[in-house]
Amino acid sequence: MANAALFRRLALALPGAAEGEHMGHPDFRFNNLIFATLAAQAKGLGMVKLTVEQQGAFVAEQPAIFTPVPGGWGRMGMTHVILATADEDTLRGALATAYRNVEAKQATAKQKQNPSPRMRNTNDPRQL
Repeated sequence: MANAALFRRLALALPGAAEGEHMGHPDFRFNNLIFATLAAQAKGLGMVKLTVEQQGAFVAEQPAIFTPVPGGWGRMGMTHVILATADEDTLRGALATAYRNVEAKQATAKQKQNPSPRMRNTNDPRQL
C-alpha cells in the first residue's frame, strides 16, 4: 500500500524531478513545472497531473485508486490518488505518466521557441 513517503520517493526518483512547495504543500516538478503534489496528504491523497483522456482511463481501470479532483481542476485532468489503496507499481506508473506529460509539454514549447531552419518563415526578415 502506498503512502505519502512512498509517493515522495517515487516522484523524486524520476530524472530531474525536484520537490518544491506551492501554497503551503509539497509539489514535485520537472524543470519547474508541477507534475504531482501532496496537497491533500492529510486526507490520504496525492495528485497527479494527467490529460483528460489519461484520467478517464486511470479512473475507469482503477476507480478504487484514482478519482478526479473536484471542480475545474479535475475537469482539466488533475487526478487524486488514494494513497491507502495504491500499490507501488500503480503509483510509479501514474507518477511516470504525469512526469512524461510535463516533459513532453516542455519539449513542444522548446521546439516552438527554436524552430528548425526549414520551419522558419523566409518572408519574415527577422527570421533570416
